[in-house]
Amino acid sequence: MLMTNKEILAPAMAQKYAIGAFNIYNLESLQAVITAAQEENSPMIVAVTPTAVKYAGLSHLTELVKTAAKLTPVPTTLHLDHGEDIETIKRCLDTGFTSVMIDGSHQDFENNIVLTKEVVKLAHVKGVSVEAELGRLTAIEEVSVEEKEAILTDPEAAKEFVERTDADALAVAIGTSHGAYKFKGESKLDFERLKEIKEMVDIPLVLHGASGVPAGIIEKATTYGAQLAGAKGVPDESIRKAINLGIAKINIDTDLRLAFTATIREVLATTPTQFDPRKILGPAREAMKEVVKTKMRLFGSSNKA
Repeated sequence: MLMTNKEILAPAMAQKYAIGAFNIYNLESLQAVITAAQEENSPMIVAVTPTAVKYAGLSHLTELVKTAAKLTPVPTTLHLDHGEDIETIKRCLDTGFTSVMIDGSHQDFENNIVLTKEVVKLAHVKGVSVEAELGRLTAIEEVSVEEKEAILTDPEAAKEFVERTDADALAVAIGTSHGAYKFKGESKLDFERLKEIKEMVDIPLVLHGASGVPAGIIEKATTYGAQLAGAKGVPDESIRKAINLGIAKINIDTDLRLAFTATIREVLATTPTQFDPRKILGPAREAMKEVVKTKMRLFGSSNKA
């Protein structure tokens, strides 16, 4: 059942749980997300980045998701993650995406508004929801107060941004970052800032860069040759607190990549005679599925479909 992000995030925001947006790149990653959602009876956001489109093909990925959505009663959305230009947005709208993100966070405030408004106009005509971003994702342990204010989402600016753009969801920066190396020391997120943003903005808030980088997966990966010293993610308790303060959508990509890669390494190292791709990719798919199921339980979306 294919829906829009606006439709599935409304109850999440009202009931204080979050829905995971899980990035896919191929058939196995999609199967992992779909199967996990079915087993957890959880709504799901299937996210595709422009680089994934370049890798696998827009039509291929779109048709895979559309077919999977028809075969499951679980609410599903097809979401463009981190779209940066109008041309990419238009292509995704034309092929049937039900949600798009326009990331103008690296532009100045006014240009971000202009770009977001243009995308909103294009998407809303087709009944498609729009996510925008304000602020830049980066860890904040060692930055000055001035740098912190320039990087993280300003609550007053968020209010003006939402009012002027009519975006359906807003990705905010409170100290998370993309990748497996999010913090040098202990995680430090600006929850007071998140609370203030929520008080001023009445649309679903989104947390990017929120992978947990589980120690067990890192240990398995390094056991079989990966070099991941210093990898560290967002603790589960921080995720729970962020949801309680208003986060309704959480993006997960790094944890899926780590689970996939760690399991591939394990299979190849422990069964050196194996050359059947199905027996190599199958276990990796199951590892990703378990990550997704764990996240759905953490986010509180299990049994909400």
